[in-house]
Amino acid sequence: MAIRKIIVVGLGMVAVATCLLINSCTHAPYVMPIGLRTGDPEICFERDILPIFISKCTNTGCHNAASHESGYQLDSYDNIVRKGIVPGNKAASKIWESIAISSFDVEKMPLNAPGLSARDLDLIGRWIATGAIDSGVSCGISTCDSGSFAYASNIAPIMNTYCVGCHNTASSAGGMLTNYASVKNAAVNGRLIGNITHAAGYKPMPPSGTGLSACQIAQIKNWVATGTPNN
Repeated sequence: MAIRKIIVVGLGMVAVATCLLINSCTHAPYVMPIGLRTGDPEICFERDILPIFISKCTNTGCHNAASHESGYQLDSYDNIVRKGIVPGNKAASKIWESIAISSFDVEKMPLNAPGLSARDLDLIGRWIATGAIDSGVSCGISTCDSGSFAYASNIAPIMNTYCVGCHNTASSAGGMLTNYASVKNAAVNGRLIGNITHAAGYKPMPPSGTGLSACQIAQIKNWVATGTPNN
């Protein structure tokens, strides 16, 4: 009888210890205090972060206003930080886990599409780590010059940032925009300018968010007007 009591007591102590151990490891993730959310001075949310989400995550059937798959709508600052982003804590951010970490319990994103580039991951990672702040629309204004419209330095980066997430293969709706030949073809047949200016009879592009800025549209128009040079 004494041995049985010792075993029962011992098992009880193990159970209590296990419970305490589990509880001691369960806690709310660290969230950076608002006063420490300074942001990265090299990152502008409107210019650098939002276009990545718009291009890579808001395709039809994904995380746009119509579908908001799994409860995520990633087309504006408020919607992006509402769920899946923990300011100052990448490891606890489900969105970061899905785009950057191979995890058995989180589906890899973007779904059925190329993953984000090292540059995109670096920008989003730094943005989250420094507080995931909205730096405002004004931070990116001075970086655009409508008088600069070379394909390599101006047009291709716009395509890569805003368009390639959807238009990455020849079978993509509307065709691909991954290289000079494909972008020139879209420009020559009028589709490119029609889409980005939301002209009647064309599908507005990008399909979510605020669209391209007036300066970016002017750059593309100027490039087309000069004969779409591969410069």
